Amino acid sequence: MTNVVDMTTNHITSVHIKSVPVLDQDEALKFYSQHLGFEVCDDIDLGFMRWLTVALSGGGVQLLLELVGGPQHDAETAAQVRELVTKGALGGLFLTSSDVHATFEALRDAGVEITQDPVEQPYGVDVGIRDPFGNHIRISQPSNAPSGVAEAGTA
Repeated sequence: MTNVVDMTTNHITSVHIKSVPVLDQDEALKFYSQHLGFEVCDDIDLGFMRWLTVALSGGGVQLLLELVGGPQHDAETAAQVRELVTKGALGGLFLTSSDVHATFEALRDAGVEITQDPVEQPYGVDVGIRDPFGNHIRISQPSNAPSGVAEAGTA
């Protein structure tokens, strides 16, 4: 018989850090800061790895821009993970924008890889992009946020 943990008493209150696998931390920092507005929280040389976290200026969940390989992977596993990252097969991020159309235009004009133009969804409008390594990122504007395009379309 397995022990079942009573999840009402585990005292976990939030997600603090989300690991994002990257192939070059400097390139990742440039992309996430210049194109998506993240700011450095920690940039620490631990000797065996670089601990590089970023977050949006409002706080919240930090992204650990984690170099594939490092202490957690042997050479063979690191090669497999790199291949999965470039294929976009390791999950992704979901971000929100107060004006997804303006965000889309800025990212497109900056040469960011667009995987889906803005599209109306039941929950709002969203777009798809990929970071320089292949990680999928969805950016949405929830239905309850004002949409300049919807207003412009009705004028």
